[in-house]
Amino acid sequence: MAGLIPQGFIDDLLARTDIVETVGSRLKLKKTGKNYSALCPFHNEKSPSFSVSPDKQFYYCFGCGAGGNALGFVMDFDRLEFPQAVEELARQAGVEVQYEERSDKRQSSRTPRKDNPLYALLEQAAAYYRQQLRQHPQRQRAVGYLKGRGLSGQIAKLYDLGLAPPGWNNLMSHLARDTSEEKALVEAGLVVENADSGGRYDRFRDRIMFPIRDSRGRVIGFGGRVLGDEKPKYLNSPETTVFHKGQELYGLFEAKQQNRQLEDILVVEGYMDVIALAQHGVTNAVATLGTATSEDHLKRLFRLVHSVVFCFDGDRAGRQAAWRALNAALPILEDGRHVRFLFLPDGQDPDSMIREEGTDAFRRRMSRDAQPLTDYLFRHLAEEAGADSLEGKAHMAALALPLIEQVPGSLLRRLLRQSLQQQTGVDLDEVVPASLPEQPPSGMQDGPSYDDLPAGAWDDWSEREAPEQDYYLPEGMDAAPPPQQGKGKNKDWGEGRQKWRKDRPRDTRPEGHKGPRRAVDSPLLQAVRTLLHHPHLAAHVQQANQLADENEDEARLLVALIEAAQKQPGLTTIELLARWHGTALGEQLNRLAEQEWLLNIPSANLEQQFFDTINKLSARQSERRIEQLLDKSVKEPLSNEEKQQLRDLLNSRNMAKGDS
Repeated sequence: MAGLIPQGFIDDLLARTDIVETVGSRLKLKKTGKNYSALCPFHNEKSPSFSVSPDKQFYYCFGCGAGGNALGFVMDFDRLEFPQAVEELARQAGVEVQYEERSDKRQSSRTPRKDNPLYALLEQAAAYYRQQLRQHPQRQRAVGYLKGRGLSGQIAKLYDLGLAPPGWNNLMSHLARDTSEEKALVEAGLVVENADSGGRYDRFRDRIMFPIRDSRGRVIGFGGRVLGDEKPKYLNSPETTVFHKGQELYGLFEAKQQNRQLEDILVVEGYMDVIALAQHGVTNAVATLGTATSEDHLKRLFRLVHSVVFCFDGDRAGRQAAWRALNAALPILEDGRHVRFLFLPDGQDPDSMIREEGTDAFRRRMSRDAQPLTDYLFRHLAEEAGADSLEGKAHMAALALPLIEQVPGSLLRRLLRQSLQQQTGVDLDEVVPASLPEQPPSGMQDGPSYDDLPAGAWDDWSEREAPEQDYYLPEGMDAAPPPQQGKGKNKDWGEGRQKWRKDRPRDTRPEGHKGPRRAVDSPLLQAVRTLLHHPHLAAHVQQANQLADENEDEARLLVALIEAAQKQPGLTTIELLARWHGTALGEQLNRLAEQEWLLNIPSANLEQQFFDTINKLSARQSERRIEQLLDKSVKEPLSNEEKQQLRDLLNSRNMAKGDS
């Protein structure tokens, strides 16, 4: 790491990150009302008490008290330090971590983070193949093939097509000067090493080359289409440290580049299908890399869109591929997600179809003929079970129920069961009650709610040492966690270290919220809570830095929030909280933010209360300044500037009293 990570980058990264995706990639989440639930990974439990809120972008465990945002979850779950967790989230979001240069001595002991060296090697290979398509003596054969498929030079440039010329060591001779560089080419999957003889040769020979890119646009592998009659017809890079074909999709990077906002994504079977569709204006197509569609593929797609259309040949192989795709889709089919299947006439593929009937007709075909997953599911099972007879209907129900129970979307699952019951006449509740989805305990149908946090829920969710202050921390404020209350003996955080608050707030929930009662928060903490959820109010506060003295913790907390929101207008609640993540202030702010139900009291005029508090702080500081000037005038003459300041302050005070 070359320096500190700017707070602005962290804010932007959290804004790009969906905590449901981050947690869901590590835990099996289940939709429960407006939130998601799971078994907590931080303590042993038999029933789920771990909840993830997509609205608040927070997670919380009602069993052990663990909680925080996406960054905190990655730190705790993956056991990473702060910088490494930021890098992991950035990798998932497809962005480069930004660093600020450091001027202190520690800079010399740190080295910039470097990408895997295979990326540069693969990029060089792509440039070589691209050059060969333009300059090799036998290029006309490849160019003629591409033109014969209806592709223009512009589309070939967009997808960075190239040529691996005939011969056994063209690429190796071009990129490798010694055996160590040849070994690197083997690791990149570009060169094959014979296990018996130790001989090495180019993997791709006499093929049209299709670079495969990751979400950041880096070349991670290649696909090659043979120009002659050799087998196999298509050849892919092997698995490497940067290429995992069960997770990658060809054309996804280019689809995002060509579409500012993707509405849906079309999944086809081959590279040429993707490129031919793009040539005719259908720029939202992707292809799997010689593997069946997996859950990982679909999770990536559903992060971008809510609708996925599979396009398969209408032959037996195409329908088998479609059924595998359906099975991969069921476990991640949340309510609101749509999957459809388009089967083309026998002997046709997307490439030939769009060239034959044109773009408009192909789009109409997609709209008209693509079957919803539910229709395809029941049609396929009815054919397999022979549902014309009573026995067939029973068989169809037995086949369908295990598939339906995989669907996490509760509304869709219920509708599928109802449809199955109508088609088969089987009373599913009577016949197979054990297959009903497990219901949450009474009173918890919507899962744990952030409006029902227990007292002190955020008091001890993180006890790790605070990372280096790469984030904003007001001057003089302690970064160590505060002392724990109600846990028996307090933890000793170091003699002489400043405590953030001597007596921590207790539960202030109204009647109906379980947990011990506590005294009402001070107006200052109420103002902090209001500002956390309404950061735009900070824009109306003037001279915030003059509102608090050094010994006023709560006032300085409010001032710190105001200044942060003023420095970067448009900050969200989660971005404000992220600035103090892992610190004493962070714990205090997390607890206040989670008491959002206090902001929903009908009689509360929150904005008026907020500005009343600001005005009182300003008036109190004015009084203190008046006292300071008067005390000074007794000891020594005031300067002209101080005299004018005193007159202005006294006039303002008198006017305020007159108004009251």
